[in-house]
Amino acid sequence: MTEMRGAVISFPMFGAGFSINPPDHIGLFGFKFYYYGLIIAVGFLLAVLYTMKRSREFGIEQDNILDVIVFALPAGIIGARLYYVIFNFAMYKNDFAGVFRIWEGGLAVYGGIAAGALTAAAVCKIKKIRIGAFLDIAAFGFLIGQSVGRWGNFFNREAFGAYTDGLFALRYLESTVSDIPAVVQEKAFIVDGFSYIQVHPAFLYESLWNLTLFIFLNIYKSRKKFDGEILLLYLLGYGVGRVWIEGLRTDNLLLWGTGIAVSQLLSGILVIFAAGYIFVKRRSNV
Repeated sequence: MTEMRGAVISFPMFGAGFSINPPDHIGLFGFKFYYYGLIIAVGFLLAVLYTMKRSREFGIEQDNILDVIVFALPAGIIGARLYYVIFNFAMYKNDFAGVFRIWEGGLAVYGGIAAGALTAAAVCKIKKIRIGAFLDIAAFGFLIGQSVGRWGNFFNREAFGAYTDGLFALRYLESTVSDIPAVVQEKAFIVDGFSYIQVHPAFLYESLWNLTLFIFLNIYKSRKKFDGEILLLYLLGYGVGRVWIEGLRTDNLLLWGTGIAVSQLLSGILVIFAAGYIFVKRRSNV
């Protein structure tokens, strides 16, 4: 296979034209803006714009969307970081300042969803907004943010799986990736004098899975039977995808003292809970 000499990131199965060598940040007005943070910010902005545009279909006023976001956003960021730090404590026990360097990576989706959703529910209760309806429209926002935001992992050279030579195989210049797992390191190889790893792009799989789920839920929306059903279907669909994708990843957050991937376990629990709740609720509405 041909390869752009020294290219940092490439999809070799699509040819040399799918090779780029991007920096991890851009400089503006003397400051560094990391692509990881910028992409997450773009995903968040698109999610807000989408939910505001469609809010009235769910019986939610646009002003209420903004009122909830003011509180749910910081709570979500804190929750995402805490989840990551708690299950990756060894990295931070001697580097407390590192806990606050979120631009370097380390935000766990489930922590953000849990903290953001709980905060949103509390604000909805105080402001007398229909909680289930709000969480339904929020589910679409979650999917947009996750579909776009996962590309931050691309620029951070993280959230990948073990070696593959499949259609979507992703190749990284080895010297640009930190903390390469042994199972991946063993498969490193030389091309034109450069050492590469070639892996499953787990971030891409999740981005595409979320996009597919977003389309499906838009089609399904007219068939929903109760407030909160879209959120539950989101948890069900996202959980199924995450169980599969976490099985491919080599950088999972593990339950303390075990080899169990926390997100894979939690995803399985959410799938069972969401499926069971939807079944019971729809049966009761017959």
